[in-house]
Amino acid sequence: MSTLSAVDLIVFGGYFVVLIAMGLWVGRKARGTSEEYFLAGRTLPWYVVGTSFIASNISTEHFIGMVGAAYTYGICVAQWEWGNIFAFSALIWFFIPFLLASRVFTAPEFLERRYNPTCRLLFAILTVVANITAFLAAVLYSAAVGLQAMFGWSIWTGVIIIAVTGGCYAIYGGLRSVAWTELFQTIIMVIGGVMVTVLGLIYLGQGEGLAAGWHTMVARNLGEGAPFAAAIERAGREFLGGAEYRRLSVIQPLNHPIVPWVTILVQWLSVSIWYNCINQFMIQRVLAAKDGWHARMGIVLAMFMKVFLPVMIVLPGLIYFAMDPGLTEQTEIDKTYAKLVTQLVNAGLKGLLLAALFGAIQSTIDSVLNSTSTVITLDIYRKFIRPQASEKQLAGAGIWLSTAILLIAVLLAPQIARLGQGVFFYIQNLYAHFAPPFAAIFVVGLLWKRATGKSAVATIFFGIAASLLLEYVVFKLVKLPVAFSLRASIVWGLCVVFQVIVSLLTRAPAPENVTPDLVFDWRTTRLFTDLGTPWYRNLALWYGAAAAGMIGCYVAFSGLFFR
Repeated sequence: MSTLSAVDLIVFGGYFVVLIAMGLWVGRKARGTSEEYFLAGRTLPWYVVGTSFIASNISTEHFIGMVGAAYTYGICVAQWEWGNIFAFSALIWFFIPFLLASRVFTAPEFLERRYNPTCRLLFAILTVVANITAFLAAVLYSAAVGLQAMFGWSIWTGVIIIAVTGGCYAIYGGLRSVAWTELFQTIIMVIGGVMVTVLGLIYLGQGEGLAAGWHTMVARNLGEGAPFAAAIERAGREFLGGAEYRRLSVIQPLNHPIVPWVTILVQWLSVSIWYNCINQFMIQRVLAAKDGWHARMGIVLAMFMKVFLPVMIVLPGLIYFAMDPGLTEQTEIDKTYAKLVTQLVNAGLKGLLLAALFGAIQSTIDSVLNSTSTVITLDIYRKFIRPQASEKQLAGAGIWLSTAILLIAVLLAPQIARLGQGVFFYIQNLYAHFAPPFAAIFVVGLLWKRATGKSAVATIFFGIAASLLLEYVVFKLVKLPVAFSLRASIVWGLCVVFQVIVSLLTRAPAPENVTPDLVFDWRTTRLFTDLGTPWYRNLALWYGAAAAGMIGCYVAFSGLFFR
């Protein structure tokens, strides 16, 4: 793929022209006020909310990291998509009504209203650290790895080119540019991602079509053939202490290194709640929706897309395993998606695939830039440094802060290679450290009026310390291999217990911290109103269909049908 045809260059160039023109056009008036720049004037319709939510989530972490993880572990990594049924349900039916009723700009601002300014500052700082290290730097690095495999570029060259092209219009136009361009990027990502999977299955079909390719992929991932059986046996020794390894099942034993079966039931309480429901990077487009119906229906659309996404970001890993089961070096496994592209895609289509990859990169970069600058500007700069800043000054500060954030991420990105772990593992393990205490204090604070600000601050420090202590001291001393996803759930449970105890030992919160728009009350709740009319716009109807799709995927790959 080091040489692109004229058609490839036209397709790729056309993608950039449309993307940048769209971003500059829709964002041309976005810098007048902070609400315009950071929340698009709260005018986003449901289809933009949903596609932007997914585009912000899907990046090279998935096209590079998750495809590589699927090559290594099998279909079980699809849990990061289908397992969102719980967190998305909580977001639709529980979190969105509170977040919109409070009229906040950021999740840290909500924490201040419910608890105190210290909580806001701590969450803002940790959000910025997480965004730069677990999102921006990781995305830039994994994207550069893919481009290195396809074009032979150095990591530094790839990081710099991606940062410049991905950040320009996001810095200029704020969330309005980000959200509307992500609608276009999602379309390109889906087309490109599905195309790679289809071409891979056709290749495995040996001229007999998609169905034959699917059958071959399934058979080889079940161990049919000596090299595939040997690779699966090796995985059983490495991951499960010699037990049989089932690549086509989402139900894995408790000693599985990343997704033991119990995490299906409990992981959503920690990482998924934090990532989908209170993480500014994701929730910002919900806060920018026209109204509650558009916000909730946007997440329903995202649920439907989550049902479908493993076709693009998990099946390619299974396909490449069926082509070459012998990869053992992590740096080579992270290049699995790029290898599929170089082997299967002919001239004329490479430009579209490159556009899809850049779309995945840019959609995450521009979202993280905008959300991080929002948090720094509104939760730190305006709150603690310059309270009297004008609306125009706040928007200007957001632009300069976005530029500085991108530069820091560029400097950090190449260092990820020194960690010796896959991109997917690196990102998810960081999430598992940040998420539990914040997910705990949000859930406890929304459900229990007695939860206090002092208990929330103490729980933040307790949760992060407990997570680090468990991973680097306790589990190593007792030589107990515990998946980071299970560790996050354990820490979340400890945080809930800790906060309840500290709350009972401290003075009850002030009345203004437990108003109906901050704490759940069955007597005043309106969670199930404004569902939409006529029937084909009914939120509950479409939510039920999306939830059924996710449950159906779990049943299909539960081990009952592929053995």
